[in-house]
Amino acid sequence: MALAEITVIPIGTESTSLSSYVADMQRAIEQVDGIVYELTAMGTIIEGPLDRLFEAIRALHESPFQSGASRVSTVVKIDDRRDKAGSIGQKLASVREKLEH
Repeated sequence: MALAEITVIPIGTESTSLSSYVADMQRAIEQVDGIVYELTAMGTIIEGPLDRLFEAIRALHESPFQSGASRVSTVVKIDDRRDKAGSIGQKLASVREKLEH
């Protein structure tokens, strides 16, 4: 499974608050099958097969346009480890384990 961290920034909006765009993006990503995702304060983390990640990234990127933004900037980081299985939870657990020692 691959992981991706996505930050989508609608530009050219009438408000400095972007929470309505974020809510619309979360509704859009809910429609993508085969992924697990987690909203964070600064973006969204997605876990799943690479083809599904790209589908989710496209849904997130297109959503602000559908909500009226005239420009969108999207930053994507992908962690595609193929030597062993990984997940959002596994990565966090690994760090927490090291903090305990």
